[in-house]
Amino acid sequence: MKSQETGWLGNMLGWGQRRQQQTPEILYANTVEMAREPAFFAEHGVADTVDGRFDALALVVSLVMRRLTSCGDAGAALSQELFDTMFADMDLSLREMGAGDIGVAKRVRVMAEAFMGRLDAYTTALDDADRVALGAALKRNLLRGEGEASDGLIDFVFALEARISSMDSTALLAGRFETTAS
Repeated sequence: MKSQETGWLGNMLGWGQRRQQQTPEILYANTVEMAREPAFFAEHGVADTVDGRFDALALVVSLVMRRLTSCGDAGAALSQELFDTMFADMDLSLREMGAGDIGVAKRVRVMAEAFMGRLDAYTTALDDADRVALGAALKRNLLRGEGEASDGLIDFVFALEARISSMDSTALLAGRFETTAS
């Protein structure tokens, strides 16, 4: 059998489950868990909808990608793999919701562009420790223009960023980190 056929057949028979245990997938699963932190929705006004969950995930992935930039070449490579894994998951999720092939490609491209804008806005605000810019980015993206970003939400994001920034590099590069606040 050709390796491509073996991969396809292996996935169909469950042999491909090993792939889901690779570092980018483990890291992505941890970011998804962190983005589901109840405080986003119960305390800080993020809508518990598909869009709200996407925006919470985009924020957490942005923070993790930002942290990975301080981990050298391995961190840069893992950051790209995390991005790729996230959007492979978005593609799969849209297909599971019944979107057609043409619609999926277009939607994933729009989502990726939106993510890159969020990544830039969050990174710039955090790098500058600019509460006003962070609040504006959170209002525009995480809250989808519905209400102002409260001081509590801004503090929550700064605390989340500090938590991610303090993660052990070795564990992070292995995809492992604590997903809940201690």
